[in-house]
Amino acid sequence: MLGGIEGHRFTCDKIGRKRRPMKIASIRATPILVPLEAPYLWSYGVLDAFTKCVVEVETSDGVVGIGEAPSHSAAAVIEAWAETLVGLDPLDIAGIERKVLPWMPAAHSVTDYGRRGAWGGIEIALWDLRGKLWGQPVANLLGGIHRREIPFTDYFSYRLPQDGKGGEATVSAIVDYCLSLREAHGTTFFEGKVSNPDLRANITLMQALRDALGPDAMLRIDSNQAFSLPSAAYLAPAFEEIGTRNWEDPTPDWTAMKRLRERTTIPFSGHNTDIAKAVEYGVPDAIVSDVAGLGGFSAAMRFVSACQGAGIDFWCYSGDSGLGTAAYLHLCAAHPHIREPNQSLLRQQPHDVIAEGPFSPKNNFLSLPDGSGLGVTLDRDRLRFCSDMLKEKGVPNKYYDPDAPGQMRRMPLC
Repeated sequence: MLGGIEGHRFTCDKIGRKRRPMKIASIRATPILVPLEAPYLWSYGVLDAFTKCVVEVETSDGVVGIGEAPSHSAAAVIEAWAETLVGLDPLDIAGIERKVLPWMPAAHSVTDYGRRGAWGGIEIALWDLRGKLWGQPVANLLGGIHRREIPFTDYFSYRLPQDGKGGEATVSAIVDYCLSLREAHGTTFFEGKVSNPDLRANITLMQALRDALGPDAMLRIDSNQAFSLPSAAYLAPAFEEIGTRNWEDPTPDWTAMKRLRERTTIPFSGHNTDIAKAVEYGVPDAIVSDVAGLGGFSAAMRFVSACQGAGIDFWCYSGDSGLGTAAYLHLCAAHPHIREPNQSLLRQQPHDVIAEGPFSPKNNFLSLPDGSGLGVTLDRDRLRFCSDMLKEKGVPNKYYDPDAPGQMRRMPLC
């Protein structure tokens, strides 16, 4: 059951006498930088890092639950909530949610993503705390473990050079990079940024990858809304012949994607979480989101179930620290509908905030962590390092265009 599980809210001393009810004693929010080993090129510019917010909820008994919110900006929201939440029962997740989050139907579009994501970070920490108190992995508390091995893709893209990493500026360099991942880690599930305004160059890249990796490799592409309907329609036959498993956000809007469906059988995915619209339009075939962004485990489980009922696939996206990845692992372990591989930039993330990280998929899979709660351990030194890095480097500009600094790109690119 979700949300309102009634648990043992009293602790006992060694001879079994009840002590005071456990309460939330403090909530800490630490904004961090999750850098990439080298910046990658995508439709909107160049991206070299992500910001996240590590959340810690400590009880009056000294037990600490940990979670992750989707952006550094969540820290200010969480700090504003902290005074309201201190003293509440940490097991009453539904009651705590009502204190800070207005009603937001998970299957509809909403605009207050910042507040929902901030709550999602707290909610993950509360589930981690609950798991630690009851000696159970979060996935068990969400209904049970359906799978312990969770599939992930590895990412490819054109990258700028940085400290001896990256620098893939040609098709052959990207092919060599993917081949090196297969050799070193057994990777056969790949996803990559495919948004070159030179349409033929995209086809050349995908054909070269298929020729090098063979017919059994999974190839998914993410165009981040780069193409107009005519451009996407030009690319679709070649991508379909190559055997593209999925095409994420080929066009800037779902109306064009709906018309593109008439030209190809390639499944589409997107980040818009409006299930009703997806059903009406018949696209996308999958929605890609994250646990915290949906509002935490309880909301994510409901959302994925709604996707299941609508016949829409779901998987998680990339760019999190090990805390966010651990949350993905437990969600995917607990919900039988999440069958397709999640996105992963893990191979390109040199730093983490957990002792067990960065995670490294082997033969396309990560194992569900052992242990109670999320099953991962917050490393204070690593947390401080990533926090200091954000203070030193500042918030990354993922829309920076090296070809036109100071201007924002407009979609479609072509």
